[in-house]
Amino acid sequence: MSRIGNNPITLKDGVDFKVEGNLITVKGPKGELTQEFNLENVKIKIEDGVISLERTSDHKDVRAQHGLYRALIANMIEGVSDGFKKVLEFHGVGYRAVANGQILEMVVGYSHPIHLEIAKEVKLTAVTDKGKPPVVTLESHDKQLVGQVAAKIRSYRKPEPYKGKGIRYNDEYIRRKAGKSAAK
Repeated sequence: MSRIGNNPITLKDGVDFKVEGNLITVKGPKGELTQEFNLENVKIKIEDGVISLERTSDHKDVRAQHGLYRALIANMIEGVSDGFKKVLEFHGVGYRAVANGQILEMVVGYSHPIHLEIAKEVKLTAVTDKGKPPVVTLESHDKQLVGQVAAKIRSYRKPEPYKGKGIRYNDEYIRRKAGKSAAK
């Protein structure tokens, strides 16, 4: 059984944490996040810069909310203080990525380039070095938004297992398959 909900969360310097009814607001140097929670079953206590969550019963749904809310609040605090970053690599002959402001232009093997508008909360950078695959970096204070945008970009050309072509996360490992073998 997971005990994630019982772990305390330490507030970092420069982070302001407020609970107003069911709305939690976290402000920090990187930005501000608000999230609405159902706080009937989970109680939040703040003492000396440490946040702890307690559940009101041991019902299965309440235990699940306990761990979920703790993880969401910890991600909000980490996001407004340090931020989150996703790095995507474009592997394939002729694959390109160019950032024009908040618009990402991708050439990934289709008959036309793909133009994708990125949310203004996400900082977008695209780097192309000679001899290396193009790299797109996404940075923001909202973990969910960064992951969603990265998944959307990756969905245009997922990596395939035979040649390894496609858009992949920089730390992603692609298990390669052997192709057809010639008849003997």
